[in-house]
Amino acid sequence: MDRDTSSPRPVVTPGAPPADMGYVDLLRGIVEDAAVGFAVLDTDLRYLYVNPHMARMTGLPAAAYLGHKLHEVLPHIQRPEQVLRDILHDGRPREIIVTGRTWVDSPYQVREWRCVYHRMVDSSGRVVGVAGVGLEISEPQQYVYELERAHRRLALLDKAASRIGTGTDVAGTCRELAEFVVPELADAAGVELGPSDTASARRAPTRLVAYATRPGLVTGLAALDARGELVGWPRGTGTRRNLSAGRIWRRNAITETQWRALIPRWAPARACITAGVHAVLLAPLVADGRVLGILMLARAGDSAPFSNEDATVARELAARAARALDRAVRFEREHTMALELQRALLTEPGQLQRHAGVETTARYRPADDGSLIGGDWYDVLALPDGRTMLVIGDVMGHGVDAAVAMSHYRSTLRALALAGLSPRQILQHADRMVADSGFERVATCFLALGDSEVATLTYASAGHLPPVWLTPQGEMELVPVPVGPPLGSGLGRYEQRVTPERGGVLLLYTDGLVERRGEDIDRGLERLTGLALSPTDPLDTILDTVLAHLAAGSEDDIALLAARAIRE
Repeated sequence: MDRDTSSPRPVVTPGAPPADMGYVDLLRGIVEDAAVGFAVLDTDLRYLYVNPHMARMTGLPAAAYLGHKLHEVLPHIQRPEQVLRDILHDGRPREIIVTGRTWVDSPYQVREWRCVYHRMVDSSGRVVGVAGVGLEISEPQQYVYELERAHRRLALLDKAASRIGTGTDVAGTCRELAEFVVPELADAAGVELGPSDTASARRAPTRLVAYATRPGLVTGLAALDARGELVGWPRGTGTRRNLSAGRIWRRNAITETQWRALIPRWAPARACITAGVHAVLLAPLVADGRVLGILMLARAGDSAPFSNEDATVARELAARAARALDRAVRFEREHTMALELQRALLTEPGQLQRHAGVETTARYRPADDGSLIGGDWYDVLALPDGRTMLVIGDVMGHGVDAAVAMSHYRSTLRALALAGLSPRQILQHADRMVADSGFERVATCFLALGDSEVATLTYASAGHLPPVWLTPQGEMELVPVPVGPPLGSGLGRYEQRVTPERGGVLLLYTDGLVERRGEDIDRGLERLTGLALSPTDPLDTILDTVLAHLAAGSEDDIALLAARAIRE
């Protein structure tokens, strides 16, 4: 470490020692060649003597000390002066730790000495000063500090594993990262993301997604909370080259001119200047060789500049966070694709109005946390012979694969229904076709075929939950339907039941409406059948009421289909 030159060396002005200094001559032979620091101070704590080892250790000649106090010759050394005064007062020796920087080069950021001081009394019993012996312990103490720092660093990274990436959405993961590093590593932090495609990620500006500041930071930094703004790190600069290559970029003691050069077109840079931000560290978020974005750390006011160790911690933290962020980006992309595919395949509720004497409407609602997009579907098909087929189904699993499987099942059932088959036959053929094709995703399904001419409904179920009748009297009843195995199992033997059309409303649903983790399915069915609904209300009102009472807390998608016979 370079020697401290922030204060001028003291002028050598030797003091006049007391006349009676015989004890100094007696001690001199013992301490002159000692490998420890030795000093004698008078009752005003001014130096009377220092041995050669102390002079070499501090970088000052012994004569520079004589007649001066510690702060006059070594202004960057901290020693508890009151302890020495207590020794002069009560005569009890004490051990103290002295720390700081001296005028000589040292490999240690802070030097430390373990010192023992004794009161000195002359032959007449008069207190004449204190004598101290000091042994430097900087090297072992530095080792202890390094171990402690390493432990804190590992603890920080270990804690990051449980605090960052707890969800599956990109914005939430960015927010967790920004909030985690403040105030652990920085006074303020931002997470910037680039475009998702690799080709333009290295050229396009990043966009601020999440931001966090420590409590009490200068309010000017509030302007930095500009989520969604573009951050233009200039092209061709060392900053941009480092970030594009996935390397750390660090700058301490940033001036106003440098701030304006760093991000000239970003208005929040003015807030950094106002808030006194003097140090910035940028850690690229790299996953599988692709730069996803940037973790920006800033320090302001009296905070220390960023050290090499800070850069090492930030690099490792960014690497771990990037993996979580990459998972969130991939999941969000797949989630969006699955949702769009599912919505494109589902018949719009506004199109489900009247089919050959049957009024219908439907709802589709993703899970509350938005993380699960599955194969839930509903369908209404007006058949050429004047009948109407109602379908509700649920493919096992979630994601794009489940949505694709749902479209396969939906198309198969439609084709079989248009061929004039009964519900039992439709399920039988669909099960065999799917099983023979090697399709691995099974599905539950319920079919209801309405015939307005004879006022009957024909039901069949492939492992699906029973529908509910909202009777003309306002009672909610589960419809007893023979249940066969799910479609795709290859075990299909299905039965069907024909009942007269009784009026009221038929409600079809998927299990997300009634299933809750750790709870028996019967509890959910009881909640459904316990709802107070009016059979004369519009179907939209009925479905909205059902969702309002039962959708909260669902961890799965929900599909609902309501049908009512139209009486001319």
